[in-house]
Amino acid sequence: MHSRLLLFFFTVSAAVAADFSARFDELKTRATPAQLYALLYALPKGGDLHNHAGGANLTESTYAICTDPTRNGGDAFYTRAHFSGQPDAVAPTVRFRTIRRHVYEALSPAVRSEYVALTDLTPTERADWCNAFRLDAVGEGRFEFFQNIWPRQSGIGRNLHVRTEQLVANIKAFAAEGLTYLETQFDVDDSADNSGQPIPRETAVAFVRARLDQPDVVATGLTVRFQYTVLRFAPRAEAELASAYAFVDAHRDLWVGLNLAGIEENGLGYPARFLAPFRQLRSRYPGIALSIHAGEMDGPDRHIRDTLLLGATRIGHGVNLIQDPDTLLLLQQSQRVLVEINLISNRLLEYTPDLAKHPFPEYLRTGVPVCLNTDDRGMWDSNLTDEFYTAVTTFNLSWSEIVQLGRNSLTHAFAQPAVKAKLLADYERAIASFESTYGAAKIDDALARLATVKPVTYGYASRTWGLTFAP
Repeated sequence: MHSRLLLFFFTVSAAVAADFSARFDELKTRATPAQLYALLYALPKGGDLHNHAGGANLTESTYAICTDPTRNGGDAFYTRAHFSGQPDAVAPTVRFRTIRRHVYEALSPAVRSEYVALTDLTPTERADWCNAFRLDAVGEGRFEFFQNIWPRQSGIGRNLHVRTEQLVANIKAFAAEGLTYLETQFDVDDSADNSGQPIPRETAVAFVRARLDQPDVVATGLTVRFQYTVLRFAPRAEAELASAYAFVDAHRDLWVGLNLAGIEENGLGYPARFLAPFRQLRSRYPGIALSIHAGEMDGPDRHIRDTLLLGATRIGHGVNLIQDPDTLLLLQQSQRVLVEINLISNRLLEYTPDLAKHPFPEYLRTGVPVCLNTDDRGMWDSNLTDEFYTAVTTFNLSWSEIVQLGRNSLTHAFAQPAVKAKLLADYERAIASFESTYGAAKIDDALARLATVKPVTYGYASRTWGLTFAP
């Protein structure tokens, strides 16, 4: 039933897409940058499959949640705003390390004097605090990202109320820009109450489920599923992997896959380290999908090939796949493995500082399944529309390629089969509606309709293209 339905939608949409392709090329040519951005904001986008929940949060949104007792569970947060010693006595990157009230109250008076409540920050300090959690300045790159930004979050993520409200804020923002499926790397581990006592895992899971069932989340129409992520270079990564398998197996309705994340340049995280553990765990747990970071490296290596041996059916980033011809040929021929492309991430972390040299179009146009994703969009100050705008303006994407990107993101999702079938059918209908809206007989009429679209941009679009649309 599902296969016949999908075949019908694919056949119809292919015919309609052929008619709309010429119009899309005309729209690209005639539209102003602002109009093109509005068009892509309105575009049905399918899913975001490579999304770190901890890095996806826009800092202004996080500030609003952390300073609102009705959203943060009655907690309070403090940030290290200045130093009592000499300015160079403490590494400046320690500035704006943010902690919860119970941690603050346990500090010595001398150390406590260096912290300021988030609610008491001056406007300048608040702006500096927000900037400290994103890559927005010349010279910032992967060291700032991996070594400084993540530690500054410190206790924020341990507050279950905040972590869940951050997720909800992202769900609403993604739904507004045409996303229908979010598969984010999210867990409830290390959650603690306002006194610092650990929250039992099942209690935390129940809390998240209840929040996702609230009317404001349901009304978005966005389908959400989670991946459980293990830090690949952690000393106890193998033990954590075993625990992760058990957890996902027990919560398959929400958690649909596993991931290995963490900077690959750390030699302890090489994929072959995990071959035996994955094989052992696969012999015990059936049908747990794997999407694993690989190929986010400057030079050639065998990480993608070795990650395929682990059983992954999706590769996160895959930037240096282009430097491994044998594995590239394998993926071109099999078309079984999806590469999750993250253009803005790869640019800002300097794996491909010149996006014109990114291998994405080579993969796309030689048969490797790919889709566009946001990765750590809060730290880039961006959204999924920025990824599509980057791809369209840099690589002159055709309409059929754009539709295929969205379709790939759903075809290769780890969602349950019935859920996936519905998502694909809904996507085809949404694409047909989009084509009808902007396929008006006169191009001027189609462009005029863009005036009704209300895009939302963040700092990346403003800094990169001079495009600013207020919420």
